[in-house]
Amino acid sequence: MLKRKTKADRIFLALNYMILTLTGLLTIIPILHILAVSLSDSRAVMANTVSIFPKGFQLEYYKYVLSKHDFYTSYRNTILITVFGTALSMLFTVLAAYPLSKPWLRGRKFLLMLFVFSMIFYGGIVPSYMLMKVLGLIDSLWALIVPFLLAQFNMLVIKSYMEGLPVSIEESAEMDGAGPTRILFSIVLPMCLPVLASMTLFYAVGYWNNYFHARMFISSPEKRTLQLYLNDLIISATQLQNDMTVEDFLNLSPGGVRAATIFAATLPILLFYPYLQKYFVTGITIGSVKG
Repeated sequence: MLKRKTKADRIFLALNYMILTLTGLLTIIPILHILAVSLSDSRAVMANTVSIFPKGFQLEYYKYVLSKHDFYTSYRNTILITVFGTALSMLFTVLAAYPLSKPWLRGRKFLLMLFVFSMIFYGGIVPSYMLMKVLGLIDSLWALIVPFLLAQFNMLVIKSYMEGLPVSIEESAEMDGAGPTRILFSIVLPMCLPVLASMTLFYAVGYWNNYFHARMFISSPEKRTLQLYLNDLIISATQLQNDMTVEDFLNLSPGGVRAATIFAATLPILLFYPYLQKYFVTGITIGSVKG
């Protein structure tokens, strides 16, 4: 029998809906504004009269952005970093989390302490740069992947999730002759799909949005990531105007070009997230129950 909601319960639910609705609007309104600017007429953009609806619908900004070779180059670099970085990070994270989830691992507490210590205390910018220089990775896309191959927090979440899996399933597989590698990839990982999907999203968004390290390690224009390209485009109005032809300058506004570039850069993450959303809350909640 369902419990009848009291007046206090209804007020609490109403406040929750109001807060969540307000939070959702604060999140989506800037995205709608950027999209509206990128689809509006240059006169409306220059007059700053565009809100969340386009004025004088046009696609000229996107045609201009997609015609730029630098945009495609930076897009390609970011996609390569995100795809290979996420795949390698998940591999290293799983290979570290699985043995650490087993009580029989010798030195388990000491190894966990090292991971937690390195998560809390960071060496700093200068040691990171020196390490990349010693490894010969300065001005290389690998400099944006190698330092992030394993995030301690993500590893600990996956480890906690694995600790909650039934031990009897692995014992049965061992009795049938399955080795540790077969057990991990054929039995354990399929049962960890929610938390793996969540951590994959964490890694992918981190690689895609990484700006600081790209600015620190990358100097060649042809190796710029999308975030570096966006930053250079936003802060350098002079460079943007110099790249435009006379016809483009008369028909397009720098603000519209920036908006179109920003939205085009954000679109992959916006399209990718819904496919993992159903796993996101489940993976984080279940994986964080045990410490």
